[in-house]
Amino acid sequence: MKAERWEGVYSFEDSPFLMEILTELRDERTGPIAFRKGLVKLGRYMAYELTKTMETEKVPVKTPLEETEGVIVRDRRNVVIITVLRAAIPLMEGLIKVLDHARVGIVSASRGKAPKFEIEMNYVKIPEIRPEDTVIVADPMIATGSTLIKVLDEVKRYGKPKRLVVVGVLAAPEGIERIKSRHPEVEVFVAKVDRELNDKGYILPGLGDAGDRAFGAPVKLQ
Repeated sequence: MKAERWEGVYSFEDSPFLMEILTELRDERTGPIAFRKGLVKLGRYMAYELTKTMETEKVPVKTPLEETEGVIVRDRRNVVIITVLRAAIPLMEGLIKVLDHARVGIVSASRGKAPKFEIEMNYVKIPEIRPEDTVIVADPMIATGSTLIKVLDEVKRYGKPKRLVVVGVLAAPEGIERIKSRHPEVEVFVAKVDRELNDKGYILPGLGDAGDRAFGAPVKLQ
């Protein structure tokens, strides 16, 4: 479902199954194992939705009975997934279940405290990006947009892809606005666009810190 406020931004509030997974992720009682499994499920679903927008090709195929026409998703063979550590690891696991030809890059980036939200990038390992590639940057929470802007700046140093896509779970309007102002060509796929950010840069109503919840290191957000 296209988000009418922005060009190239898609959310999936019309999917009851995906909203059920999101509900479990939001619930403060959901533990790390269930949280990670939910991120994997969402990644797989988002990859499936993304293939609907990819270039396909009709090909002949011979069944045991006769020859007929089949389809291959050509773009699925040219994918690079950039995983933003650490929260995006389970999300990437889901994406790669569908996009199994993908080459994978890793970026370690962390956002500092309010009000500056300075971004520290400690580790970058990105494969060469080719003109035929669809590059997917996986990051569950698009909050202020600061981390993703820095990651997207870095990704562009490795080549110019056919498409540059951000896949996440939740986004704040403020984050989308910042990303689109800096990288207008970037497409954004999220389960839902939430209401706003609080003064600490957390998405509301949100689901807390995705990395802490996925890997069992909860922090007090209030």
